Amino acid sequence: MTHATPGTPDRVYLDNGGRAPWHPLARQAFEQALADGWADPRRLHAEGRRAARLLDGAREAIAAVLGARTQEVHFTPSHTASLHAAVASAAAARRRAGTTVVAGAVERAAVLHAARQAAGATGEHKDPVPVDRLGRVDTDAMIAAVQAPGVALAALQHANGEVGTVQPVEAVHDAARAAGVPLLVDAGASVGHVAVPETWDLLAADPADWGGPAGVGVLAARQRVRTSAVGPEDEDPWAPGGVSVPLAFAAAVALQAVEADRAAQETRRRALVERVRAAAARIPDVEVVGDPDDRLPHVATFSFLYVDGEALVTELDRYGFAVGSGSACTASTLEPSHVLAAMGVLTHGNVRIALDRSTDADEIDRFCAVLPGAVGRVRDMLGVGGL
Repeated sequence: MTHATPGTPDRVYLDNGGRAPWHPLARQAFEQALADGWADPRRLHAEGRRAARLLDGAREAIAAVLGARTQEVHFTPSHTASLHAAVASAAAARRRAGTTVVAGAVERAAVLHAARQAAGATGEHKDPVPVDRLGRVDTDAMIAAVQAPGVALAALQHANGEVGTVQPVEAVHDAARAAGVPLLVDAGASVGHVAVPETWDLLAADPADWGGPAGVGVLAARQRVRTSAVGPEDEDPWAPGGVSVPLAFAAAVALQAVEADRAAQETRRRALVERVRAAAARIPDVEVVGDPDDRLPHVATFSFLYVDGEALVTELDRYGFAVGSGSACTASTLEPSHVLAAMGVLTHGNVRIALDRSTDADEIDRFCAVLPGAVGRVRDMLGVGGL
């Protein structure tokens, strides 16, 4: 097999989690908004009003998918910014109730870091709630933590973008609501791929994950939830200085487009992921991680004993396959994954794939054919091929 040069048609991009290719309709919408919505939507002239209508339409379209009111949907600079703002603003508004932010051990690093900062130097920071080997949070422990005194906010992802496992959001939300604690649901890995949960008080979603543009995030906050501005005063506290109308409009159009055939795409990609998981499981000394059934339809993760993750990513890249490795939610993607560590599974020799809606069966068959040889070559390079 010949090596594939980056950018050539025979390359297969399988690292779509958090940065998928733009949906074709998103590109069209972006170009339209560049022509019609380039002006500042806060201005009162005709150009500004036209931009404001596009922005309002984008907010309305996203609200319809999330099951929210239009006025509950806000645009932010990024998904990370959404998570930071949600934790900081909700915790600040409930400072009298306490300073603790309860979170699961496999939440994104952005949530865990924000939770520590919300506690402050004098506040009480509790260790994240543990998870099982599938990556699912301990429901009883999470509920007990939420119901403890001094809790300002609870945070639980809808599904883990690194291993695919779906979390018990409904049960935790019921307990949080009974305790009077708002629940932040990180749906950055699930919106556009599976049905959006109804059980949330604040919800963050990531357009770049569903085929929309990067450079814009989505944060929805129920009207009943109290929040407090935490930065300098600005006309838009969620996106100081305003958001890009073309990016927001493209994000909304992309979400509408992927929702239109989401069920069919979910079935198709779930079958492809099952094929990858089965092929990986046939390789000696491998651990295929995440819940095998209650999971995202497009994500697969597995770790190989006696394999260096960086070397394996490089080897697969040489043969035309772009995959992820290490943590999906830290600045350096080749750092050991705190998600895998919390699950108690192998943290090295890790490969993570996330299928785009354009990924086809032939590409997956080629990947499954190349993977065993790539693992073997890396083990040979490390001198452990016969172990």
